[in-house]
Amino acid sequence: MKLDYQNIFTNLLLWREKHIPESRFVIILSLVVGIGAGLAAFLLKSLIHFIQNFVVNLTNNELNFWYLGLPLVGILLAALFVKYIVKDDISHGVTKILYAISQHKAIIKLHNIWSSMIASAVTIGFGGSVGAEAPIVLTGSAIGSNLGRIFKLDQKTLMLLVGCGAAGAIGGIFKAPIAGVAFTLEVLLLDLTMTSIAPLLISAVSATAMSYILMGQQVMFHFEHFEPFSLQRIPFLIILGIVCGLMSLYFVRGMNWLEQKFKRKIKNFYAKVAVGGIISGLLIFFFPPLYGEGYDTIAILLKGNSEQLFSQSLFFNYRNEVWAVILFLGLISFLKIAASVATNGGGGTGGVFAPSLFVGCLIGFLTAFILNQLGCNIPLANFAFAGMAGLMSGVMHAPLTGTFLIAELTGGYDLFMTLIIVSVISYLTIIIFEPHSLYAMRLAQKGELLTHHKDRAVLTLLKMENVIETDLQEVFPEMTLGELVKVISQSNRNIFPVVSQKTHKFLGVVSLDEVRNIMFQPRLYNRFTVRKLMNIPPAKIINNMPMEKVMDIFEKTSAWNLPVVDEKEKYVGFVSKSKIFNSYRKVLVHFSDN
Repeated sequence: MKLDYQNIFTNLLLWREKHIPESRFVIILSLVVGIGAGLAAFLLKSLIHFIQNFVVNLTNNELNFWYLGLPLVGILLAALFVKYIVKDDISHGVTKILYAISQHKAIIKLHNIWSSMIASAVTIGFGGSVGAEAPIVLTGSAIGSNLGRIFKLDQKTLMLLVGCGAAGAIGGIFKAPIAGVAFTLEVLLLDLTMTSIAPLLISAVSATAMSYILMGQQVMFHFEHFEPFSLQRIPFLIILGIVCGLMSLYFVRGMNWLEQKFKRKIKNFYAKVAVGGIISGLLIFFFPPLYGEGYDTIAILLKGNSEQLFSQSLFFNYRNEVWAVILFLGLISFLKIAASVATNGGGGTGGVFAPSLFVGCLIGFLTAFILNQLGCNIPLANFAFAGMAGLMSGVMHAPLTGTFLIAELTGGYDLFMTLIIVSVISYLTIIIFEPHSLYAMRLAQKGELLTHHKDRAVLTLLKMENVIETDLQEVFPEMTLGELVKVISQSNRNIFPVVSQKTHKFLGVVSLDEVRNIMFQPRLYNRFTVRKLMNIPPAKIINNMPMEKVMDIFEKTSAWNLPVVDEKEKYVGFVSKSKIFNSYRKVLVHFSDN
């Protein structure tokens, strides 16, 4: 007897709907998502370490001439995997999640559960200068999205499960559940409500628990001897916060600029791989700390052993010189974005989470090191940790995430005041110049970013194709008033778009109010043409324009109806304020929590 699995599953869905309330079912799913994200984090870390150990054994720890070729191998393997097996773009994982939440009904493709893990493990394992966190966040979010789709849940619940996956991924890979929740609320811009906080916490905690079970109790950067917080040190913390904010601005703007240049200048697939691999290899050859995620470098700096960073470097003989330490660490800080862009631009897969922590640690250490050379007494480890929190807060526009993540990475909250001060100052510094995080700026430029601002969020969810009215009768400029009157008599609208008969380009509009006084005078029917009667509207809407910009145009022009054209000025339809407001109310009811 052949089982009808589809019918069995349908009956299961009906049973669940009848016996398990939606709110309780979401709690159950959030636990499952958290466990899945924790397992994924463990698998990714294990795969990266396996490849790294294989590479180290292969090279026998010889001088870093291997660095010239290893990143190229990793980028090539990852790029080929994506091109011929995945056959989809899996870069910029967190940006993809933001786009899925804002524009794609929280739907993330099924292959993202495994594809970004494999590609990033190969990229990082061979030395690619990127992080594993964005790929694992995409993996966790894909688990949540696809699990919700299996059980036919609505868009709002899917958005929550996507957030649960992200919170679980951060909690699992860093063993930092509070940071996972904070990341979801600050970076993915989900609203904090009583219905959302419990599932997020459950996912983050369950993923963290899985990490403790599978990877042991040790935190990532265990540090026992912090200098206690001192009020006299606050001015120096403010200086560090400003430095981190400005460095975050360089990080965000510089990385975005380099990515655009890389994308536009190099079109050929293998040329991208070659250029990305060669640039990465050269940078890592001259500056070995750029190899991989950089967590080994962070651990060395936290112990105050900056001279160890010169090992396998051409500058080894200058490791004890103050000027060399400052110059070496400074160059690494500024070149990290180039190494990361070359890795990702060449075809590798990875995120900026680890690079931001890496640069932050260098900047914090370097700031304290310079201040100490000037006669101050600054604890290097405290400032290195604070720099990590500050740069992450600036790059991601997430001061809570930066604060809680570093606090949890150290296994305690002894640095809490230090972290808060630097994180907040860094965030306040960068928002003066850059209103969006590195993740969000691409979507914000296109008007596709969902935000905590409810009005803007609802407008973002509205689509132009749903509000365009196409039932208006078109007229041509050569038509006489008599022909226009016949059209008016057969229409129930009071505006008539004027288009070119040959090219269908929009030329103007005839309003019923404008011709009412002459339309009942037959003697004028052949005297006037539509070209003489039409008016030019105060503005035109492009059919792919973001809805927020559309509303801005309505406000500036005080118009009630505006024509919609495509990029070649061809007429598409009209859009009215009343239609937008009606659609707005419908989306708001669905979007809001009652």
